[in-house]
Amino acid sequence: MTKKERFFATIERRPVDRPAAWLGIPATTALPRLFAHFHATDLAGLKLAVGDDVWPVELPYHSTFSDAIYMAFDFAKQGHIVNEERTLNSPGWFEDITDPARVADFNWPDPVAHISVEECQAVVAAVPGDYAVLGVVWSAHFQDACAAFGMETALMNMIAEPAMFRAVIDRITEFYLKANGVFYESTRGKLDAVLIGNDFGSQSGLILSRELIREFVFPGTRALINQAKDYGLKVIHHSCGAIHDLIPDFAAMGVDAIHPIQALAVGMDAEGLARDFRGTVSFCGGVDAQNLLVQDTPEAVRRRVLELKKLFPTGLIISPSHEAILPDIAPENISALFAGVREEAEPTRP
Repeated sequence: MTKKERFFATIERRPVDRPAAWLGIPATTALPRLFAHFHATDLAGLKLAVGDDVWPVELPYHSTFSDAIYMAFDFAKQGHIVNEERTLNSPGWFEDITDPARVADFNWPDPVAHISVEECQAVVAAVPGDYAVLGVVWSAHFQDACAAFGMETALMNMIAEPAMFRAVIDRITEFYLKANGVFYESTRGKLDAVLIGNDFGSQSGLILSRELIREFVFPGTRALINQAKDYGLKVIHHSCGAIHDLIPDFAAMGVDAIHPIQALAVGMDAEGLARDFRGTVSFCGGVDAQNLLVQDTPEAVRRRVLELKKLFPTGLIISPSHEAILPDIAPENISALFAGVREEAEPTRP
């Protein structure tokens, strides 16, 4: 199978020669060790060396203070946001505002002014070979709404000032729908899937109730999913943490795969997910990046990958349980991950 064929077969839970695998998006600080270990001089050489199937392409965005779509809003109440120092704990621009009519007072950026159609086309055209092309758009409307108020105020406003919270999160959603529309339209027929998401889970459970997420967040999530589906794209939805209780909602909204399966979070073990959801939705991730990849041996990593393949002969894109490989993960363990994916690569049935 080609990489693209393997990706689609895996995410659609059809027979595969082996499950698709994804390196993720290594942190810049992790790349020197990875390049040295795999004798690569660039990302293309690294992905070829490990046997990656997915090529992520971030939506290009450039404003006066940000070169990342996920940093598009300067909600800092004092000073300005800094790309490497963003926090949800700082007071947000809307912290003391309760009148929904004042949402328009904020200097909302127009994504069309900061997204080049030509650059969108160029970054997608630059993807080599037959990789599955994954548009990384994030569209983290909930997390941005938390930053708009400051997280504590945002969560309280869902109860105390629901109209205000809704007005802000809806305005943020409109921004992402417009931004994504530029990206999708300019690359029509060239993307295979998109990665969107918000973090809803802690290590032990949801950070807020399922009912509040359904009421305030999922209307925007549904709109973002439907937009991608209208362009014929597969949707991978990201959320770190213990999100077992939300998986039926994601499946009902049309999500094709859940990312990243934070393996040590409560209820997120692959065995339980296979039992509860196999045949309903697919997954991406699952190779523990909190303990296994950081502290254990290559042999332990390989064995775990083989276990994952038995649980999910298809329907799981095997990848670290966080998209960012950090410098504390030994390249030998990344090598073992992909070696396990390739091992015993005979055709399998769901």
